[in-house]
Amino acid sequence: MPENASSSQPVIVADSLVRSFDGRRALDGAGFTADAGEVVALLGPNGAGKTTAVRILNGVLKLEGGSARVLGLDPTTQGEEVRRRTGVVTEGSAVDERLTARENVLVHGRIRQVPDALLQKRTDEMLERFGIAHRANHLVQGFSTGQRKRVALARALVHDPEVLFLDEPTSGLDPESTREVLDLVDHLAREQGRTVLLCTHFLGEAGRLCRRMAVLRDGRTLAFGEPESIALGLQTGLLVEVQLDLASVDDNVITQFCGFSGVTNVQRSELGLDIRVDDRSQVPELIRALSASSVEIFGVTPRPPTMEDVYFAVTRAVSDAP
Repeated sequence: MPENASSSQPVIVADSLVRSFDGRRALDGAGFTADAGEVVALLGPNGAGKTTAVRILNGVLKLEGGSARVLGLDPTTQGEEVRRRTGVVTEGSAVDERLTARENVLVHGRIRQVPDALLQKRTDEMLERFGIAHRANHLVQGFSTGQRKRVALARALVHDPEVLFLDEPTSGLDPESTREVLDLVDHLAREQGRTVLLCTHFLGEAGRLCRRMAVLRDGRTLAFGEPESIALGLQTGLLVEVQLDLASVDDNVITQFCGFSGVTNVQRSELGLDIRVDDRSQVPELIRALSASSVEIFGVTPRPPTMEDVYFAVTRAVSDAP
């Protein structure tokens, strides 16, 4: 770690980032952080500013306003040092079609100043890890989208980076390959302590890997933090899914459950009822009340908000704002 960075400081700091293209602001005050060994998700539609933020944090684009730090370094003035210690996988997997898979990885490793003796070993390991060792000497020009993505991932990791920027890393991959990539990202963060900034459209991926999320739209950060904490600012209470005999659910049953202490809302669902209570501590009392009712209960499941719940709640809240 560089002298001007502290282990107690976030590894990635994006503070009020501003960047424009042709008079349009791609980033308009976006901000978020990521700690060591953490996977943070950047969520948002196309044009939200996710890719622009990644390019700024790698020193590829210059800031017009705000500030950024990666590993204690300023990407605007220390971009080469930042890129030496980070790995990037872009959505388009911009590998060189004129080179073989092996050559793509080797060239990237040499640019990142990996010693030749180590580079050969690391290249073989990466090609094997991503299942393309059998096509190592084939030109990338003939590769499928998924195979190109594998080459891009091998290239991004060959110099053993401390920080990974992954822009839609599983797009174009089949389900098995997607699972392998997600397992690898989880391993890199949890067991190797690497920091990962994950830009994705797939909210399920974010929910599996990330503790914190930043929701971006039109270059602004609509929300940043743990999903449950964000949800508290948008909606109160905890959702409890109740599975019961659907034939027995009528208005009288709903009225009865609405009268339970701490219940703020009751709605029908495909499995029975969704009941919202004020607080998790009220769930045991709710279960006792359900057990004492005349309705046959098959299951009761408290369900904290998912990434999907929070993402859509945030975007709806902004859309409904005057």
